[in-house]
Amino acid sequence: MIKSMTGFGRACIEHEQYTITTEIKSVNHRFTEVHVRMPRQLTIIEDKIKRCVTKYIKRGKVDVWISVDGETGVERELTVDWALLHQYVSAHEALNERYKVEEPIRYHSLLAFSDIVSIHEKENVTDEFAGKVLNAVEEAASQLSEMRAEEGKHLDKDLNQRLDVIETIIKEIESFAPEVQEAYKDRLYKRIKSLHDGTVELDEDRILTEVAIFADKCSIDEELIRLKSHLIQFRDILNESESVGRKLDFLVQEMNRESNTIGSKGNDYSISKNVVQLKSEIEKIKEQVQNVE
Repeated sequence: MIKSMTGFGRACIEHEQYTITTEIKSVNHRFTEVHVRMPRQLTIIEDKIKRCVTKYIKRGKVDVWISVDGETGVERELTVDWALLHQYVSAHEALNERYKVEEPIRYHSLLAFSDIVSIHEKENVTDEFAGKVLNAVEEAASQLSEMRAEEGKHLDKDLNQRLDVIETIIKEIESFAPEVQEAYKDRLYKRIKSLHDGTVELDEDRILTEVAIFADKCSIDEELIRLKSHLIQFRDILNESESVGRKLDFLVQEMNRESNTIGSKGNDYSISKNVVQLKSEIEKIKEQVQNVE
């Protein structure tokens, strides 16, 4: 069963110290693109996040948003600029000596200076926290996949209905084709006869043969056979379990090419009218196929 490339999934995992929220949205795209927006410290597991998403998504542009509230499970490291702290202490002692005071050093005040003490987040995250993030991503990706599958059911129904319409149009064209070919041969024969001035004797059998050959070149039987074959292939592909969007896109191009050829060769109003409807349905199928994974 086919899947749509449009969908949305959301997951929220709560912990005593933090809450992880993941949202994933996907739209149409020729290939697979995954963009992740997340807290900087999670970049170390970005590849794992993308692999987790692509287990469920084979084609489409995917945006992943990850937000964390509370303690993120990231290891932090406190750094003291000892050389600068020593200068502060020396300055404090110099002030006491210069102004004859005995003001004690309060280190908690000195450590409050951001130029002395800084806190850095380590690049790695704890295994537990990373596991929770990936669980949230997988749950959201699973929801997204389910939504794409549900949308795919509607696409499948619509495409099959349009294929039914095309089959009806083909039968209509087939009913006109033999009469059109015979009428064309008759018109061509009469035209040749009307242009003959009588000065040269014409070989009647040769004229009929040439007319038949030329009329046969205008036959649309082969195009109709190929078009019906494409419809069978299209239905078979719709039942495949893998990503089939590109196959269907190629097949629609072939169907469109056959309809153009029928339109150019079918020298008749009835056929031309049906070809217009045929091309209209193929164009609608093409639009729908753009959203198939």
